[in-house]
Amino acid sequence: MRPRGARSYPWMLAIGVAAAAAIALIPVGYVVVSSIQTGLPRLVELLVRPRVAELTVNTVLLVVLGVAATLVVGIGGAWLVERTSLPLRRFFAIALAAPLAIPAFVTSYGWASVAPWLGGLGGAVLIAACAYSPLVYLPAVAALRGLDPALEESARSLGLGPWRVFARVVLPQLRMAAIGGGLVVGLHLLAEYGAFAFLEFGTFTTAIMDAYRANFGGALAAALGVVLAALCLLLVIGENRLRGTSRLSRSAASRPGGRADLGRWTAPAVLALLVFLSAAVLVPLSSVLRWSLSSGLDDWTSVVPAAGQTVLLSVGGALVCLLVALPVAWLAVRHRGRISGTLEGAFYVAGSFPAIIVALALVGVTLTVAPMLYQTAVTVIVAYAILFLPRLLVPLRAGLAQISPAWEESARSLGVPPWRARLRVTVPLLVPAAASGAALVALGASNELTATLLLAPIGTETVATGFWSAASALDYVSAAPYALTLIALSVPAVHLMFSEATGRA
Repeated sequence: MRPRGARSYPWMLAIGVAAAAAIALIPVGYVVVSSIQTGLPRLVELLVRPRVAELTVNTVLLVVLGVAATLVVGIGGAWLVERTSLPLRRFFAIALAAPLAIPAFVTSYGWASVAPWLGGLGGAVLIAACAYSPLVYLPAVAALRGLDPALEESARSLGLGPWRVFARVVLPQLRMAAIGGGLVVGLHLLAEYGAFAFLEFGTFTTAIMDAYRANFGGALAAALGVVLAALCLLLVIGENRLRGTSRLSRSAASRPGGRADLGRWTAPAVLALLVFLSAAVLVPLSSVLRWSLSSGLDDWTSVVPAAGQTVLLSVGGALVCLLVALPVAWLAVRHRGRISGTLEGAFYVAGSFPAIIVALALVGVTLTVAPMLYQTAVTVIVAYAILFLPRLLVPLRAGLAQISPAWEESARSLGVPPWRARLRVTVPLLVPAAASGAALVALGASNELTATLLLAPIGTETVATGFWSAASALDYVSAAPYALTLIALSVPAVHLMFSEATGRA
């Protein structure tokens, strides 16, 4: 007889999760099969070309410089807001998160409409810094709020100025946040299509999309996809090695600390933040508003059905992610072990692949195995689930870890069946984490462009694809209502992310 309180491993649940993991790993299988089918000699022939070397240099430099720029802006902004005497701190705290509500391709559209000469690596790094710095800023703010300021106060008492305290004391403690945020930014840069296509800056993602449109994929798209997938995996492995096993200790009762006096650096710091916010928010938003004022009624009415399609697909993707993430998180938290860890890791690996690889993989699988699913809403939602499930799995796993199994066992001791105990006790406590994660999935799905362009049914238009259709034809007036709608749809999720990072409701 099993001892009271012991729990057997839920094999049926694990089998269901394994089936979902197999679907999520379709992009991995696509890369492997494409490599085998192409053959090593042909693969080498396709990749040993001047154009591929140019794409490699462009992509690597973009990731290195783009991540560096976002780290400077994100960490520097977080420190100024949280640890210094910066004027208008509340305004800057909110404003530095605001660019996250503006999709990267809308930022690029805004800049292209006011500075059509902007392009090349410099333009791409500028757009990267403007669009993705909040992905470093928000975790850096959260990390700073969790650190005990005693070390900083001790350093200041020894006569160190604010910048030396930042470099010697604060920065080392932000290592984890910087590495994690840098990974997220790097993966976004590898996957981004629209922003860099606007600038005519060639990366592997833009080249794969061009190859797909020219020859419906083919060997060249597959070969470039292999390299892009390898770069993503190298980035993930590198982040894991840099992160290592180090952990930062916190005091039992963390408290707000004193703020370093910027003194004569106050004006330059404020000016630097205003310049960044002008580039990241003012330029794209003013461009969108300017073109919106020129839009006619027909331009606005065409957005309504696109917004409806966007909401349906985004909500569908969030619901599918929730149905999959719940059992994955349950296994990972309540039944920890090698099997559960492997199944959970499969979804993180799949989620690290760029949207173009996921889309090409689903195109190939549906045409080969299930033609009836090709270019249907089902395929689009599956793509969203593969791409964005980690966004829901992380908060769901953290939320479930904070719910003690003893609370369910107390309910069961009163004669309540297990399923009803979970429904009454665990589910209500898990709702906030599930809601925040689902909102992040919906945000990603509503702004997703590459996979939607390749997988959406004929005649289906989302706000992102409608924007791209008009903007890529240089019809900035027709594109503006779509851009404004994208920003409006993004605001609630960004507000939620900011509230979680700062601890304010």
